[in-house]
This record gives sequence, C-alpha cells and structure tokens, in this order.
Amino acid sequence: MAGPLDQFVIKPIIPIEIGGVDLSFTQSSLWMAFAIAAASLITVACMAPRAMVPGRWQNIPEALYDFVSGMVRETLGKEGNKYFPLVFTIFITVLMGNVLGMIPYSFTFTSHIIVTGALALFVFLLATGIGIVRHGLHFFSLFLPKGLPWFFAPLIVVIEIISYLSRPISLSVRLFANMVAGHTMLKVFAGFSVSMGVFFGVLPMLLNVALIGLEFLIAFIQAYVFALLTCIYLKDAIELH
Repeated sequence: MAGPLDQFVIKPIIPIEIGGVDLSFTQSSLWMAFAIAAASLITVACMAPRAMVPGRWQNIPEALYDFVSGMVRETLGKEGNKYFPLVFTIFITVLMGNVLGMIPYSFTFTSHIIVTGALALFVFLLATGIGIVRHGLHFFSLFLPKGLPWFFAPLIVVIEIISYLSRPISLSVRLFANMVAGHTMLKVFAGFSVSMGVFFGVLPMLLNVALIGLEFLIAFIQAYVFALLTCIYLKDAIELH
C-alpha cells in the first residue's frame, strides 16, 4: 500500500534531458496544464452567453471576479485596478492547484515548495521593483519607520530588513505546508477506513468526508490569503507603509 507521502512524489511522464538537465514533462506539469484549461473554461467559456441575467454557470466567474475585485479595491484603492489582472491570475492559479488536487489520483502542484516558492518570489521581486521604480532610493525608507528615536534605528532597520526578506519564505511555506498537511491527513484517515473493514471503518470514513469538506474550504482560504498578501505587498511598495 502506498504511504501518505507517496502522493507528493513527482514522476516523469515524458522523459526529456537536454545537456544533462532534466526537463521531463511530469504529472505536476500535466496538472498545471489542466489548471490553465480549467481556469480558461471557467473565466471564458462560462462567460460566453454574456446574459444580462446571469445563469448558473455565468455566476461562477462573475462571483470570482467580484470577490477578487473587491479585495483589490479595498486594499489598493482606485490605483489597484491596474494590478487586478495580476492578482486575479495569482488567485485563480493557486485556487485551481488546490482544488484540482482534491480529485482522486490527481496531483497537487501547490504542495511543492518549488512551485509556491517561485510564485512567492515573483510577487516579492515584482513588488520590490515597483517600489524602487516608483520611489527611487526613498523606497528604502520603508525599513526606517517615521518618528523612530535614532538610537533604536540600527536595531529596527535590521529587524525590518529581515522581516521584509522573509516575505517570500513565509508566503510560500504557508501554502505548501497547508496543502501537504491536509492531503497527508486525508490519506491517513482513508487508510484507516480501509484497514478497519466495512463495520469499524464507518466512523473513519465519515470523519474523512468531513475532512474533505474542510480541505476544500482550506483550499479556497489559502488562495485568498496568497492573493491578499500579494495586495498588501503591492500596497507597501506603492505607499511605503
């Protein structure tokens, strides 16, 4: 029987090696492609009717659009409109990765630190670049709060720099850890249900059903948190708060 952590092992589907570098097309790549297809289907195909009174399917992309739009507007104000496509893309990417991973025999690509780390590093570098382009050297005043006594400055600046540089780490580890922990727990309880037989396995099975519902909720919350923190980092870069 496969162990609870075997579900996170990346396996090549189409082996590709160029110059000693492994560029194989894996099941992680496959489910990333499925995520793009699912996101396109939701945001494009479901909006094709463009009815004044939206139907059931049209309500899905409109609800997602309104949800992310409201988050961007509340966090970044009117200037946030230019960053809405970025935040919406990040939200949908993370959400699809989390939700599609709940399908049996699928693969949760957001359960790998290389994926979440790349997304977090992209957000971090983009926000930093926007801040430097917008404010020049004044951007670095972000590390020295106004009104701070001069004798506290060396300590506070070091703390602020460490805190700022840890942003991509905390952003990526939060998503990665939640996905790994949740899917591992589901696998363990599913194993209990099978090993305890038909009669004694009923209680673990019912608990597993509840955990699946909770995991879907966590999948949405983690996508929301990732997108929200992206907005906050952009806000800091724009307003130097």
